[in-house]
Amino acid sequence: MTKEEMWQTILAQIQFQISKASFATWFKGTQIVSINNNKIIIGVPNSFSKEWLENKYQNLILKILHTIDENIKSIEFIILSKKGGTKNKKENEIIKTNNFAQNQLEFKEFKINPTTNLNPNYKFDNFIVGSFNELAYAACWAVSENPGNVYNPLFIYGGVGLGKTHLLQATGNKIYSLWPDKKNKYYPAEELTTLIVESIKKNEISTLKKKLKEIDVLIVDDTQFLAGKEKTQEEFFHIFNYLYQNQKQIILSSDRPPKAIPALEERLRSRFEGGMICDIGLPDFETRMAILKMKCEQNNILLDQSILEYIALNIQNNIRELEGALNRLIIYSKVNNTNITLETAKKILEQFTNKSPKATNFKAIIQSVASFYNIKEEDLLKNTRIKEIVKPRQIIMYLLRTELNESFPSIGRKFKGKDHTTVMHAFRKIEKELKENENLFQEINLIKQRIYTSSV
Repeated sequence: MTKEEMWQTILAQIQFQISKASFATWFKGTQIVSINNNKIIIGVPNSFSKEWLENKYQNLILKILHTIDENIKSIEFIILSKKGGTKNKKENEIIKTNNFAQNQLEFKEFKINPTTNLNPNYKFDNFIVGSFNELAYAACWAVSENPGNVYNPLFIYGGVGLGKTHLLQATGNKIYSLWPDKKNKYYPAEELTTLIVESIKKNEISTLKKKLKEIDVLIVDDTQFLAGKEKTQEEFFHIFNYLYQNQKQIILSSDRPPKAIPALEERLRSRFEGGMICDIGLPDFETRMAILKMKCEQNNILLDQSILEYIALNIQNNIRELEGALNRLIIYSKVNNTNITLETAKKILEQFTNKSPKATNFKAIIQSVASFYNIKEEDLLKNTRIKEIVKPRQIIMYLLRTELNESFPSIGRKFKGKDHTTVMHAFRKIEKELKENENLFQEINLIKQRIYTSSV
């Protein structure tokens, strides 16, 4: 058996034991470089792949190897050069120097593709996959390889800054590379709304609809912004139907599932739910570390492990904030022409890391719930039995109890002196429903993400 045949045999077995998304992310571009003295050397494309494979998959690979050749005692991972060879130790290290910031910290420029409206920097190759997003990743990958025929529409939802835009645009970019003849267009929902409104004002809506109906792949980001815009929803409904009936791919994102988007027409909600719905949760510590290391490698910089761990431990709910914190360190190092120490990093990142997971208050909770359900804050405090108000108000009571540990009488006083038994009923109702209603569970998790992203 050649080393190539051996590696393909190993990969075939690995595919059955891990998710498709994780396999595509971590085993792409790997190969056996050599087999010598009962040791196998495996080549990988970059340093964060090397570390991830060593920490997560080394035992699995070794176990499979033993079924093929019992004499294999150990494995080692090395980084391949772009030409397929291996880097020597000196090339593999990023040298710390006093002027490294000046020479190495230039950010890559990019231009939005005018044909697709996509950012070419968003790719599957630089999207870190973890348990929190692997289903969404796998669905997007499948769609990119066969647009219009699988998971149509594809609806991705999750909190702010968790990678929805990256994933949507990576899908669009891959489709564009594989299917250059397909008309592929990305729109933030607010931009699409503006286009529709302006076209209506100028009596040019027929022209716009004709243009949109020529699209083969329509990607709309942040569809929650369609809520409450009746005329926009009406026109979008007709565009959606036309594209769907003609097997054109539709990819959508939102900060919440379709059922939780307020003031969304039922017929449009039904269309959104007619395909594949995937959520993106919060990244675990390992994934946050992998994201930071990937960004360091992309910018050709080196930060101590302790600094990356400090960032990953203190910024847990938002990938965009992770990158923002890292960029802050990069800029500081560049401007001051100095290396970053852990103490320096703590001072620079104070505004990022001074948020405690439980540092919230009544105002943050009511603002987050009101925003999520598109309700005025003052309406939530009124004595009313309107269905659209009752449920969000009960959720606020539940969160005040679980997140702030407030007493039932104290919560009642915040709602114009409601009796504590009313608050107890609301709390127990939500608590019971959470065990039975997956949608409510997801809604409350998304609200919590908003609360702790906004709390200081």
